Amino acid sequence: MKIDGETKVVGLIGYPIGHTLSPAMHNRAFEYLDLNYLYLPFPVKESNLKEALRALPALSVVGVNVTLPYKERVLEYLDEVSEEAELTQAVNTILVKDSRLIGYNTDGKGFVTSLKKGAEFNPRDKKVVIIGAGGASRAVSIGLAKEGVEKITLIDIVFNKAQSLASHIAKNISKVEVAAVKEEGLGKEVREADILINATPLGMKPDDSLPIDPKLLHPNLLVYDLIYNPSKTKLLSEAERIGAKTLNGIGMLLYQGALAFTIWTGREAPIEVMARALKEELKTQVS
Repeated sequence: MKIDGETKVVGLIGYPIGHTLSPAMHNRAFEYLDLNYLYLPFPVKESNLKEALRALPALSVVGVNVTLPYKERVLEYLDEVSEEAELTQAVNTILVKDSRLIGYNTDGKGFVTSLKKGAEFNPRDKKVVIIGAGGASRAVSIGLAKEGVEKITLIDIVFNKAQSLASHIAKNISKVEVAAVKEEGLGKEVREADILINATPLGMKPDDSLPIDPKLLHPNLLVYDLIYNPSKTKLLSEAERIGAKTLNGIGMLLYQGALAFTIWTGREAPIEVMARALKEELKTQVS
């Protein structure tokens, strides 16, 4: 990779970000398209967030991805945000344009694209159950609502969080039924659902409990776990065992990254190249 005075810099802001897969994915894409860009990780502590964002135009940085814990925090420092970012109240991509910071959220669209490409699953008019009502759930549920699903059911260990997100979606996106349920009402919703999504961290660690009683799973479900490491969580193993279709979160990571790539470069992202880079880097980190 050539680095010179003309190299355009993009990167990732978050903390900690030691295990990020994004540099491998984007740098491979830049190399493949012969673009003089470089993607760097920027571990930014919370006390330095404002200064780091202000420095982007001064350093001629083209843009950055934003990851935990700053997706919501960065909003107050931006000059403009996209419709998706406004709806989700979170930003995962920033473009620096004419010294202005423009925020986007590509997570929702990235998720929907991963459904269509990874499972040939069109979510329009489908019934969805989402476990968790945090930031990931917000992006995914809004992406699905905009795509025209029939119903979204939310469940969270903190019921008020699920209620709040359901109200937010219902208020801002018409023609979609949204409900928050407690655990005792989950069985009926899952039985009627076309897709079940785990948007909680449960499954990242070997001793984690399942986010849902596996007895509720059925073969007509598509079970999507936003976790991508491990590539097959206990939830996905249980779903496969009873004949349900499964997807992990690597597709969402890929397609949200591809959308960010296009925002920064104006070029169509080389999806297959980026997917291979992700797979190779993930294998390296796991081994």
